Amino acid sequence: MRNHAGPGGSPNGTLSESEIVEAALRVVRQDGVEKLSMRRLSRELGVSPMAPYYYVADKRELLDLVASAALIGVRTPPAESGTWQQRLRELIDQIDDKLRRHPGLGDILIEQMLGKQLDLIAAVMAILADAGFNDRNVLAAYATIHTYLFGRSRVNPRDRSAPADVTLPDTVARATRYIADLRGKYSYDFGMEVLIAGLEAQLVQQSTLDVR
Repeated sequence: MRNHAGPGGSPNGTLSESEIVEAALRVVRQDGVEKLSMRRLSRELGVSPMAPYYYVADKRELLDLVASAALIGVRTPPAESGTWQQRLRELIDQIDDKLRRHPGLGDILIEQMLGKQLDLIAAVMAILADAGFNDRNVLAAYATIHTYLFGRSRVNPRDRSAPADVTLPDTVARATRYIADLRGKYSYDFGMEVLIAGLEAQLVQQSTLDVR
């Protein structure tokens, strides 16, 4: 964090890093990451508009601070710790746990994906490369994982009931009884198993094409 006042700012000893991080995440949950600004943050914190500048220089530094603080503890599994499938699952599980603990973090990570969180991309891609994917498929596989990991955080099963005047097809009606699972462990595990099985199949297909 910065330890000097920004333009027009003055030190504010009442703020802590955790307060700033939580306030920023609240704004993102309420209004979206595009509405997060230093002025909006100051209103959320109940401080003067210049006070946050004592801690962060601008929105980009703020997003870096939030992402870095929220992702503390994510560990890249070493190569000797298991198969590429086990290591990939362990790493993604850790990131998903952080997303669950910090609603709104997914939107910030999407915004900052090529910022200081580049090490997460590198860690996932390194596991995929170790598995044997060529460079083109490393990127395609990462994009698939990224879409699942961050896209699912946008799925909100609340208020998804059909209007009273709509009759759902029988198959849909039976399935949607479990809509609450979309945010739960069952759905997450199901998706991860499908994703990893699909990656295994793509790796076999790549090997087949490589020998032709």
